[in-house]
Amino acid sequence: MTPGYLADSANELAVNHGLECRVYEQAEMEKLGMNALVGVGKGAAEPPRLIVLEYHGANTKGRPVVLVGKGLTFDSGGISIKPGAGMEEMKTDMAGGAAVLGTMDAAARLKLPINLIGIIPTAENMPDGKAFKPGDVLTSMSGTTIEITNTDAEGRLILCDALHFALKFKPSVMIDLATLTGACVVALGHEASGLMGNNQRLVDALKGSGERCGERLWPLPLWDEYGEVMKSDIADLKNAGSRDGGSITAGWFLKQFVGKTAWAHLDIAGTAWGDKARPYCPKGATGVGVRLLIEFLQGR
Repeated sequence: MTPGYLADSANELAVNHGLECRVYEQAEMEKLGMNALVGVGKGAAEPPRLIVLEYHGANTKGRPVVLVGKGLTFDSGGISIKPGAGMEEMKTDMAGGAAVLGTMDAAARLKLPINLIGIIPTAENMPDGKAFKPGDVLTSMSGTTIEITNTDAEGRLILCDALHFALKFKPSVMIDLATLTGACVVALGHEASGLMGNNQRLVDALKGSGERCGERLWPLPLWDEYGEVMKSDIADLKNAGSRDGGSITAGWFLKQFVGKTAWAHLDIAGTAWGDKARPYCPKGATGVGVRLLIEFLQGR
């Protein structure tokens, strides 16, 4: 799986279901000021991309639901390289993007009466002479400057540009899915995905959908105090703080890019992959998020 393959899969999905698909190439993203997303992908031979899929199932021009999925097709950690043991599993770091594709596919097959937009920032995080590095300061699409303290905290960088980009669609609701933090696996294991958001009604609706379909979510707080460790002396934000509360501080970082839009973040790091088969999914990739989101969308 590469960013190009993921983009081709989105185009194929669009052709099969009559969706609109637009793939932004690196030069276009640079013109848009997506320096956080582009920065993550600079060290790879395969260039980063931004995939945008649109499904118009409502008769009216109602405000859409926007889904944003992390599409890191491989994550070496970059210059802050990961240990070798288990690195092969980092091919699953595009599970959030895959869940968005799966949800767009299912929504179109079910002919749900909604307007739905799927956005997938996709890249490979690789060490190279051109790769971004600790100490760099990147200016994101929103104008927020970000000090890089750990290149392995890359998911939030590609997502922050995608979330800001998504605001142009004036979404009624915005939900992102990402295999974002190992800290979430430590906190919740493999039985539940982490749930954070800025709108209690949306958080409650997603949690209820998870209980009904079996893809359970557990809420974590996003109090402003958690953001103190993400403040930088030389930029607006750092991309990584301390290990303490790591999944929450990552969610707090994303919150800075969604404005006043009702938004929820799903950290699926512990649920996107299973070491054993379950009654409803095989061993390996679980497709987590698709059942959950369809259950949620059917209730809107």
